[in-house]
Amino acid sequence: SLLAAKSFHIQSLPTTTTTTTRSFHPILAVHSPDPSKPSTDKSSLSSSKPSSPATAATASTTTPKLSSSTKWSVDSWKTKKALQLPEYPDQTELDSVLQTLDSFPPIVFAGEARHLEERLAEAAMGNAFLLQGGDCAESFKEFNANNIRDTFRVILQMAAVLMFGGQMPVIKVGRMAGQFAKPRSDPFEEKNGVKLPSYRGDNVNGDAFDLKSRTPDPQRLIRAYCQSAATLNLLRAFATGGYAAMQRVTQWNLDFTEHSEAGDRYQELASRRTRQLDGAHVEFLRGIANPLGIKVSDKMDPNELVKLIDILNPQNKPGRITIITRMGAENMRVKLPHLIRAVRRAGQIVTWVSDPMHGNTIKAPSGLKTRPFDAIRPSGSEREEWELNNLCPLEVLL
Repeated sequence: SLLAAKSFHIQSLPTTTTTTTRSFHPILAVHSPDPSKPSTDKSSLSSSKPSSPATAATASTTTPKLSSSTKWSVDSWKTKKALQLPEYPDQTELDSVLQTLDSFPPIVFAGEARHLEERLAEAAMGNAFLLQGGDCAESFKEFNANNIRDTFRVILQMAAVLMFGGQMPVIKVGRMAGQFAKPRSDPFEEKNGVKLPSYRGDNVNGDAFDLKSRTPDPQRLIRAYCQSAATLNLLRAFATGGYAAMQRVTQWNLDFTEHSEAGDRYQELASRRTRQLDGAHVEFLRGIANPLGIKVSDKMDPNELVKLIDILNPQNKPGRITIITRMGAENMRVKLPHLIRAVRRAGQIVTWVSDPMHGNTIKAPSGLKTRPFDAIRPSGSEREEWELNNLCPLEVLL
């Protein structure tokens, strides 16, 4: 089964800041030569300068590109190879659960998705800053109002700092209310000679290492839907009920200490394990109206990224595609300029996001994953360097 997962978009904090349009010039240099292309002299570079985002936007509206001749439908992904899907033991029960979910109302409505896309288009042009925050995957066990409130509050706190420091609107997106599933490099896990299915997230199976917990259970999909709806209901109340008002900024105390398992699903995410150009996930995502996020590591080929963007956004609509770089500070300096150059040469309009929480991970003595602040800080501070070198505006995901 493949479910379109959703989350929430926190309304922007009110601001009186006047925003001016920011333009980014063609790339003048990169940190190292692009290994995928032969070197060219200066004259050839000057004759093939990439367009700025604003120029590309104008061109794309007059000459839309069509990437796929295959007609898209809600079920067309089923004709493609689908990776990372769990194997349910009872297909009849799965079909029944999916039929039940089909009868439920959507968690977000189309107008919310369109509004987010419009806001992300501003970020793609350098006129707004995107802040996305939350934990990696949502948990049934840690679902409670206090965790939801605390996650919401810390996002507001970060946004206030960014807004006043950057003097521009901040788009706040929560990694909450929908992402339970976890892709795995190995479908099985082995301990002490016992081999069981890998834990794939609470909407698929349990994390306890026993056969009953690790067997995929379709009923978990319904529980995940209900928890997502309840989470979003509370978040909407916080966002529209006065809790997010700037007048309360002094009451957002910095006492966020509880660990909250939450996950992002307002934007659909295509990761390295599921972004095959001819795969089922890309086929499904190319036809939906939600803004899309593409996770990119240091292993991403620039030409493949351009092709993927072309499939998912053939009309080059600003705000539809967000590129989330997850490669660590050192790889970022070397690899990211090649990706930016390829995308800009293709005239594609995207929002670039740095995710310093991935690529800088270490294991603490307790076995828990953590990130040293000294490793995270360079990844986040690269934003200024990219802008000074006329590469692109770079947003932050935490």
